[in-house]
Amino acid sequence: MTSDVRVLVVDDQRLIRDGIASLLGIQDGIVVVGAAADGHEAVALVEEVGPDVVLMDVRMPGMDGVAATAELHRRAPRCRVVMLTTFDDEEYVVEALRAGAVGYLLKDLPPEDLANAVRLAHAGVAPFDTTVARRMAAALAPPATPAAHDGLTARETEVLRMIATGSTNREIAARLFLSEGTVKNHISRILTRLGLRDRTQAAIYARDHNLL
Repeated sequence: MTSDVRVLVVDDQRLIRDGIASLLGIQDGIVVVGAAADGHEAVALVEEVGPDVVLMDVRMPGMDGVAATAELHRRAPRCRVVMLTTFDDEEYVVEALRAGAVGYLLKDLPPEDLANAVRLAHAGVAPFDTTVARRMAAALAPPATPAAHDGLTARETEVLRMIATGSTNREIAARLFLSEGTVKNHISRILTRLGLRDRTQAAIYARDHNLL
């Protein structure tokens, strides 16, 4: 016989917290073992009651959901954290996933879907809101490779465009998945090949040649 999935609900709004707990409590195969009002309380309760799945709000006073998720990922790696929030901002999604969350859901989903998401998370399947998943897929899709320009490689042309938008070496490196040293080498070659003195001239060149 399969044991019930033990769930901890974390939300700073009591009405929402209690409502989610009540809705899940009547679902087959799920038992709510606790509720917490912030990240600090969530971390303490996880160690006390040992849930299988934590439904974690993102924005909370004190320790927010992302920080709490990171702490839980460190202390209780077998516990699966699913973000349950009203915010579908890409930045929140990325931060939550980096912290160790296995899923990201919005609070407007039906109770049955939430229950299924809890079961999926417990089974090792990442539950995601369809809107969030589509937006993240679009955001993570690789950009079209730009055509080379005036003897530059496609990558150098891409770096030149980012220089023109004011991106720092660190930002260029993060966007293109390169090291900062590699970015510096690209910039040095760009300046040499185009006969430019510095980044300012490179940015002006890019604008003058319609590379933006």
